[in-house]
Amino acid sequence: MSTTPVSFLTLSGGAGVALTAVHPGPDLAAAGWAETEHAASGTVQALPGEAEAPFATRVVVRRPVDASFSGTLVVEWLNVSSGSDAAPDWTYLGEELVRRGHAWAGVSAQHVGVEGGGALVAVAGAGVQGLKGSDPERYGDLHHPGDAWAHGIFTAVARALADARPGDPLEGLEVDKVLAIGESQSAYLLTTYVNQVQPRTRAFDGFLIHSRGDIAAPLGPVGAGIDLTAARAAGGASGGAEPITDDLEVPVLVVQAEGDLLGRLNYLPARQPDGPLLRVWEVAGSAHADLVQIGEFESFLGCPDPVNRGQQTYVVRAALRHLEAWARGGAAAPSAEPIEVAEGAFVLDEVGNARGGVRTPVVDAPVEVLSGVASPGASVICELFGRTVALPPEVRDRLWPTHEDYLAAYTAATDAAIAAGFVLPEDRDAVLAEARTF
Repeated sequence: MSTTPVSFLTLSGGAGVALTAVHPGPDLAAAGWAETEHAASGTVQALPGEAEAPFATRVVVRRPVDASFSGTLVVEWLNVSSGSDAAPDWTYLGEELVRRGHAWAGVSAQHVGVEGGGALVAVAGAGVQGLKGSDPERYGDLHHPGDAWAHGIFTAVARALADARPGDPLEGLEVDKVLAIGESQSAYLLTTYVNQVQPRTRAFDGFLIHSRGDIAAPLGPVGAGIDLTAARAAGGASGGAEPITDDLEVPVLVVQAEGDLLGRLNYLPARQPDGPLLRVWEVAGSAHADLVQIGEFESFLGCPDPVNRGQQTYVVRAALRHLEAWARGGAAAPSAEPIEVAEGAFVLDEVGNARGGVRTPVVDAPVEVLSGVASPGASVICELFGRTVALPPEVRDRLWPTHEDYLAAYTAATDAAIAAGFVLPEDRDAVLAEARTF
């Protein structure tokens, strides 16, 4: 889709790499990895054969230098819902990316991330200036022509990175598979990419779409960012709920939190069965965002209950593992039962956790109710973070007469999740370390 070769210029000066994250992730230097940041520029078409526009956007690259490389490049569509670029899937997936040797690139594909504008979900104290406003010294030469070109920019940058020419960010690496990933607002746009753009470009070998809503985002405007709220009110690209196309040529794995199905994201109308190249995983006891994403800043949200403390991070890691193998001609990812919904509400088990879906140890050996749904009257941001409510002591003691009984059940649930393919063997110790104390 790029009509001129994309060129890369290493960025320096200013305050350093601007990428919102609570957890820095793995120690890249200790792993033999490096992080670099670049301006990527060129001229791109909105879609093949459509209008052209010049652009200069930002890309963050994390890659092996003194470590082995798998051949896979994972390109994340950076999320701009807060008004600033964030990499939520790097937060979930960093450990898996590094231990498998996959290079990662975060692309500022959307207008808001570069030029600034409104936040879809506001957090008190968070800036909405975009890269240029937040650090003019470092990012002042960037230019985004508007989200009409967001998909073209994402395509052009991914292709240029994969080419790995001398002097480019992935110089010296031989990329043979390119996967696209994105969470939340980025998942809406990747749904559009899979349905409308990938058939024309064939730029990616697989997609991990994480926490999408009911619609596919329409192609954006010129000179501005997409208004996702208005797009949802209008019914999105198709005028209504839109599933992933049946006409896939590469594997697509959709991971949905429990909190994505109803309420604000309302994915349920777009729910669809698996297909030959499609898997949909719905993770019981998980919220759109959770403690992994907010960490020690949880109190800043002002939520009435503790945020969701589920284990979707391990499920997302397993999803990437399966997707990458599937894209290489391996076995398809396992199928999962959907979360049980009846009459517009989740069907709950005896303690109050949702039935069905991908099961993790904290829901199958419960000492808490882990919900993707916040308390009534919670703020928009708190709605997305769900809640965690401890079981009454008498209920917990009835389930687990001794702590040893609980640990045995939790360990068995961990091993069952690994056997089912929804938790990776390498994460077993980390999952076991999350067993609750009481």
